[in-house]
Amino acid sequence: MVGICLGVGFLSSFATQSSVNDWFVTLNKPSFNPPSWLFAPVWTALYIMMGVSAGIVWAKGFHHLWVKTALYHFGFQLLLNAAWSIVFFGFKQPFWGLVVIITLLCLIVLTMRWFRIVSKSASWLLIPYLLWVCFATVLNYKIWELN
Repeated sequence: MVGICLGVGFLSSFATQSSVNDWFVTLNKPSFNPPSWLFAPVWTALYIMMGVSAGIVWAKGFHHLWVKTALYHFGFQLLLNAAWSIVFFGFKQPFWGLVVIITLLCLIVLTMRWFRIVSKSASWLLIPYLLWVCFATVLNYKIWELN
């Protein structure tokens, strides 16, 4: 599961890297925008924790309905995570990126709720991800507002 999460992160960043280097640097950003070098290690750590979390749930047995439901939610939010990068960076659409990331936040909360039914530790491992996406949502909003 860790490999899947890292793979999705790598593919979405690879697909949008040229916009990050060209378009994103020209945008007005809020004072709390982190330095560019911080994003890769933070996302790497988050994808690893997401993969471990999903692995814990998977290990409970995919034949259980609540495990399937939890992992379906996880898969949907992981795809939406990748979609945000494509919408925000690839299509250069901060407003639609904001719509996607707010939807992503809702799906993360639902995923955590389902993971908690299966394993509290799996749910807790997603807390840093939730917090980072909350921060990214505020950052996305401010970038949209400033541009």
